[in-house]
Formats: sequence, structure tokens, C-alpha cells
Amino acid sequence: MKPVNIYTDGACSGNQNENNFGGWGAILVYGEHSKEIFGGEKNTTNNKMELTAVMESLKSLNKDGLNINIFSDSSYLVECFTKKWYVKWRQNGWKTYQKKPVENRELWEEILSLIEKHSKVNFYRVKGHMNLNNEAQINKWFAKFKSWNGSSFTKEDFIYITKMNLRADKLANMGIDEVRNKNKGV
Repeated sequence: MKPVNIYTDGACSGNQNENNFGGWGAILVYGEHSKEIFGGEKNTTNNKMELTAVMESLKSLNKDGLNINIFSDSSYLVECFTKKWYVKWRQNGWKTYQKKPVENRELWEEILSLIEKHSKVNFYRVKGHMNLNNEAQINKWFAKFKSWNGSSFTKEDFIYITKMNLRADKLANMGIDEVRNKNKGV
């Protein structure tokens, strides 16, 4: 079965401010078919937008039992799944190892329930905001990408994945713009 590849990103303009605008974007690719989705919220955080991009992507799938690859520049998101933080969180009543409540619990719980509907879901970390016009940077970050995700990806795969992440970032910023314009009365 062909996998569904999902490229996600979240953004937040004024992330540490009380009043801000956040956006999320995603591209879902299955064979020759692709779909772009995005949205935004007022008064949010970058991490919430990263999680929302994955959640909304999974919610938009029409079938269960799929093989899915999710690519994100959020180490927070990717490491939760590759290092299985969520297992300990659940065991500890949704508390961190420092006995503090897990932030964004409701989003994590929804993502986990959506993931559990599928055969296999893999998470891969991508370098965000990368300049693909600099060969030295491409080589440096391709090596880092392989250290994060394994050596099964080619350099061409890496460049394609990075381009898709850059597009997801643009979609997230479109989500910010949409929310900002709504709040201006535009």
C-alpha cells in the first residue's frame, strides 16, 4: 500500500505576546494526488499550531488503516512520537517527568486517537526555513536530516521534503493572514 505523505508546519506571529495570530498549514500527498489545507487562530502558540497542522491533516483523511509519513520541523512534535513521550504521559496521568501537566493535552489526545485508526504512522523531522540555493547548507542539513531520520532518504528526497516543508510554512502564514484580516474587519 502506498503511504500518505503529510508535510506540516505551524507558525505564530507574536508567539510570546498575549495578543497574537497563529497559523497552520499542511500538504497531503497520495501518489499523484495532493491536497493543501490551512487555517489559523487568534491568541495561540507556535506549538499549538504545529499540533493543529497534524491533527487537521489526520482529520481530513477519508479512510482508516493507512500507512502515513508525517514530516515536520517541530522537534517537540516529532520527538513526542519517535521517543514515545506520550506513553509516559498517559501512564503518569498526563504529567511530565517533572510532574507538571502536559501542555496541549487535548490536542495530543486527539492526535493519538486519530493515529490509532491507522496501520502505521511514522514521524520525520525536517529543518525549517532552509535556503535551498546554498549547496553547502544543503549538504550540511542533509547529513543532519539523515542523523534524525535514518539513511533511507536520498538527497533528492531531502530536497523535495524540504520544498514541501517550505510550502507548508507558506500555508501556515496564509492562515495567520486570514485570521489577522478577519480581526481587522477586512
